[in-house]
Amino acid sequence: MRTDVQVSRQWRATIAAAQAGDRRALDELVAGWLPLVYNVVGRALNGHADVDDVVQETMLRAVDHLGSLRDPDSFRSWLVAIAMRQIRDRARRRQERKLDEGVPDGTADFAELTVLRLQLEGQRREVAEAVRWLDAEDRQLVSLWWLEVSGELTRRELAAAVGISRQHAAVRVQRMKERLEISRGIVRALDGACPELRELTARWDGHPDSVWRKRLARHIRGCGYCGDPRDSVVPAERLLVGIALVPVPVGFTLSLALGGKTAAAATSVGWSAKVLGALTKPAVAVTAGATMVAGGAYVVVQTPHHQAPHTATAPTAAVTGSPAPTPATTPSPSASSSAPPSPSPSASAALYGSVVDAVDQAPDPDRTPGTLPHRPETGITSTGGAHAVLNHRGDNVTLTGRGYVLLRWQIAPLSRAGSLVMPSWTGLKGRLFHVASGGGRRMDDRVSSTDASATGMGSSATGYAVLPAGTQQMWQNEYFYVDGSVTFTVNERGADYGVSVFPSTWDAVEKDVLYGPPDGAIRYGLVRDDGKDSAPVPQYVTRGTPSDPATVPQRSQV
Repeated sequence: MRTDVQVSRQWRATIAAAQAGDRRALDELVAGWLPLVYNVVGRALNGHADVDDVVQETMLRAVDHLGSLRDPDSFRSWLVAIAMRQIRDRARRRQERKLDEGVPDGTADFAELTVLRLQLEGQRREVAEAVRWLDAEDRQLVSLWWLEVSGELTRRELAAAVGISRQHAAVRVQRMKERLEISRGIVRALDGACPELRELTARWDGHPDSVWRKRLARHIRGCGYCGDPRDSVVPAERLLVGIALVPVPVGFTLSLALGGKTAAAATSVGWSAKVLGALTKPAVAVTAGATMVAGGAYVVVQTPHHQAPHTATAPTAAVTGSPAPTPATTPSPSASSSAPPSPSPSASAALYGSVVDAVDQAPDPDRTPGTLPHRPETGITSTGGAHAVLNHRGDNVTLTGRGYVLLRWQIAPLSRAGSLVMPSWTGLKGRLFHVASGGGRRMDDRVSSTDASATGMGSSATGYAVLPAGTQQMWQNEYFYVDGSVTFTVNERGADYGVSVFPSTWDAVEKDVLYGPPDGAIRYGLVRDDGKDSAPVPQYVTRGTPSDPATVPQRSQV
């Protein structure tokens, strides 16, 4: 979990520059914190059509009042508090108008978006779907608590956003968690409903609400079949550790126009004259995955390039050094359980630049990782901010400093399967190491208890994302150590995928790789770092800067 000190160190200078009228800093601030606001609002409103409007109003108010923020260290709690006020204001307005709170037909609710975009399975999926059964007030609280558990907020910030003391917040959270566990039981029971429960729900319209939550909970308490969890139930907070933010949807448009305010009116509510000037100058600043047009001030998450339809054929190239999964031969988490992890470069490799350009097999799921060496940390700055979401070919971030970086993979075979063109690292100045793999699973692990062909890389029904020959299979979370600067670029042009990039810490990496099967994961993580210059470096890394990063040779050139 990131501490206030770590967050402040990274963002203090950016916030101060934005307050002083630096347009690029303002752009970075908006693009960097938009995903956090989107997740708070989206989960609190369960993906209702009003989410876009509330996110819009929150970011507008934050930019509008940025000049009045006295302490940059409190920016995150200040921003979340603005979001919660907008959520409550929206609820009050809708209550006055007595409008339907349901999700419009054809609109995916936030639970569904969370499951699909983060590829959640098992009990993690169960927690996401259980949120649908909470009342509006509990959903508002769970939107903050989810981010607290996953390391995005502190308890102090949660309490401040709700407007209560930390002690009161602890009581509120505990009661919400009790109702969340009841809701998890409902999701579990509906998944394998007994005849009596099927008869009971025949009259249900399919929309979760508090009346049916109580009715179904009463049945489950008295039913020996539905009340038996069958598998050990992992506490929700342990399941949510390490889960990334849900990416802002492709095509999401955020307008930060003044909306008719005059310069005098904007200044009177606390908007710095320099910030106002930055937004009224006709200029364009570009960030990873977003563009801010000052003067109208829009941040636009880029729309996708033309996508070829996905195929339902199995891969023709090796995914992990063994035959690709097909309906007849499917991968399983235990298929390579006896295989050793990727060998580290030999101790005799004293020079920097040792690489592992070869397929490696998954370690035994129950094998705990080795000790992670603790390299010096002074912090990493990213041109994409704290949460860069790279979804399209050419999206990139430049990482500078000394510290750890998390790359979180999102493979989307449902959108487009086929050959996957790997990202590349270019323009390396200094050193770059591949230190660990985590996230509780490799992307070729099975992700379904009902479809034996389904892995994080695809399924026999949708087709698979296929890695180039000789490529290491990525894990959900891949960790790197930067000492200098390097640019990471997504080269997507075959299979659909995205990568989220987060500056991280040694503590976060250590916590992730130790998250294993007892905690609900498929397997423990894998430590690759030997603490020396002979530690592995990433594949597709070069000190050169080609015009097209997709042309970087497959074998690392450092």
